[in-house]
Amino acid sequence: MSPQSTKRTYWLDILFRHISRLPASDRTLLHIALLAFICTGIWALYAINKDSLITTPGQGGTLVEGIIGIPRFVNPVLANTRADRDVTALIYRGLMKIAPTGELVPDAAESITLSDDGTTYTIRLRSDVRFHDTTPLTARDVAFTIGLLQDPELKSPYRGSWVDVTVELVSEYELKITLKEPYAPFVENFTVGILPAHLWSTLPLEQIPFSQLNTEPIGAGDFRIARATRDTSGIITTYELAAVQSALGDPNISTIRLRFYPNEAAIVNALNSDSITSTSYLEPSHLPLLTSDASISITTIPLPRLYTVFFNENRSAIVRDSSVRKALTAAIDRSALIEKTRSGFGVPTFTPTTLSFPNVESEGNRDDTSPTSSTTTPADILRAGGWSKTDAGVWEKRIDGETELLSLTIKTSNQEIFQTMAETLAAAWRAIGVEVTIEQYEQSGLVQSVIRPRDFTVLLFGIDHNRSQDLYPFWHSSQKDDPGLNISQYTNLKVDELLETARVTEDQTARRTLLAEASSLIRNEAPAIFLFQPTQIHIAKDTVVMTSITDINHPADRFMNVADWYVREEQLWPILNNRTQ
Repeated sequence: MSPQSTKRTYWLDILFRHISRLPASDRTLLHIALLAFICTGIWALYAINKDSLITTPGQGGTLVEGIIGIPRFVNPVLANTRADRDVTALIYRGLMKIAPTGELVPDAAESITLSDDGTTYTIRLRSDVRFHDTTPLTARDVAFTIGLLQDPELKSPYRGSWVDVTVELVSEYELKITLKEPYAPFVENFTVGILPAHLWSTLPLEQIPFSQLNTEPIGAGDFRIARATRDTSGIITTYELAAVQSALGDPNISTIRLRFYPNEAAIVNALNSDSITSTSYLEPSHLPLLTSDASISITTIPLPRLYTVFFNENRSAIVRDSSVRKALTAAIDRSALIEKTRSGFGVPTFTPTTLSFPNVESEGNRDDTSPTSSTTTPADILRAGGWSKTDAGVWEKRIDGETELLSLTIKTSNQEIFQTMAETLAAAWRAIGVEVTIEQYEQSGLVQSVIRPRDFTVLLFGIDHNRSQDLYPFWHSSQKDDPGLNISQYTNLKVDELLETARVTEDQTARRTLLAEASSLIRNEAPAIFLFQPTQIHIAKDTVVMTSITDINHPADRFMNVADWYVREEQLWPILNNRTQ
């Protein structure tokens, strides 16, 4: 034993002998003090450790999603219902996907380059992407999928986006897609899921809609179908999806269970009984039916849809009067309208562009005609426009030698939301002295009898934009007659020029500037009143953490970053958190 060790042992021996000679009461106090010192040290170490740990997504766990409908075509070429689109988004992978920021980023593609003339996309695929049966995803699969989308006999609901597009295979992992003419928003189509050609190409075209692969699909997405449960009629009631480990990353959640229900009442019951942990299938009117539960959270995502009042100036001298259109606009409280029709789940909009296209800023984006933001009343606007009230309290004006009374008919759908919206608008307009009647139609009847022949003075309707906010189909003068979608038959040569240029402009900043100017011109001329943009509601237990996404086309797009969702958490020292590296 070394001299130093001998010395330490000597002093410890003296200390212990001294303690042993103390009275019993002193020894007890000393033991208590020692225990307190040890506990304090442990607590201090715990507090330091707790403050230093960070919470990160954990691996594993199960998400149970409630869906309304029955899966029939879990196939990116044929999927048309919300149920089909939801499952398809989880099973398949596209060339690109929507990032949480709303930008398009490569997915199965390694790179996509556009030719100088804006017509040819050269696509280089990743060589490490595989279908769920381990077969590599190649350029042949992409070409095969596009061929099915284009085939008129198959009647894909997405065929219109692929007309006049040619595909050239360059190599196993490279191909070229060429457009007839430049069209900047075309790149949005690259989010479509890719089918495995080796499974589908052996089927005759007429058998594709009836193939078992439509309900037992093989894709290349983050999840694969592990099991399907059917009822006694053979109808699928549950899909169990298993996470797929791939070169593109491993999903946090290990299992997603999709349960299919007939209606919203069944979804409410499933949430209240904890049979599901999340859903995107409840309208605002059903939210009060949920059992009060602090563990439920609601996420909203603006959709590229716009509820709009269209004027047909060719059919009525009254709405041809700009003071009438501006007075009607000023009488609307958009926030109250959203509260009345969607319990507040919507975004007020004042231009033909929706808020899902950020950075479009212009004079037209400001609401300077709403009752809450202007001291000029609707009555002031009408009087300034030459209208006056009769002794009976009816507004009238001489137009083209005729005395016109301010009386309007709103034509709209008989769906509940349009009925409520029309009644709310009518009440607001009657309050300023306008005579208003409402005519409602079945959706197909409204399209065939009112919209296509442009047989209306005032039309309340909704239009779907895509994420690219291509306003050309809705506001270019070449689209003013059926089958064009310029419902108001609006004509402005400057707007035509701006929209034509925007369609071929790849630079997003320049494109936004063009759309902002066009939006401002349209808004100022008021061929329509832009009301609000609905928001998609996603309800989930607090244990479910989904990646927020700012800009989607369809509700199913919420799954484009599902690999980042999680239902478990881990606490790690920052140095051990490889997810932040």
